[in-house]
Amino acid sequence: MTKTVMIVDDSASLRQVVKMALTGAGYNVIEAGDGKAALALLDGRQVNMVVCDVNMPNMNGIEFVKEAKKLAAYKFMPILMLTTESQESKKEEGKAAGAKAWMVKPFSPTQLVSAVGKLCA
Repeated sequence: MTKTVMIVDDSASLRQVVKMALTGAGYNVIEAGDGKAALALLDGRQVNMVVCDVNMPNMNGIEFVKEAKKLAAYKFMPILMLTTESQESKKEEGKAAGAKAWMVKPFSPTQLVSAVGKLCA
């Protein structure tokens, strides 16, 4: 069964890079430009995992994780933060919100696909 990954990032070019890596590895991909748009996509559809930026307009990644975890259907969905933020304090904040993993940009698409594979398993 094909797994669906949602990419949440305000950079369209970054979403494109991630999408190419994941579709190339056989995943379905849906995209959102910020946390608010991403939450609207959590409408009961099958989303196996989210790859999410931290710094975005309207609703940042950590706020998104907190809100997504309140939705019963998505409570246990793994969320990977993909961000330029590398401070421990931000990582702790992400973990506390419910993020499963943290990857710092720039990243290698191979690394990302491998991380997604582990988290989606």
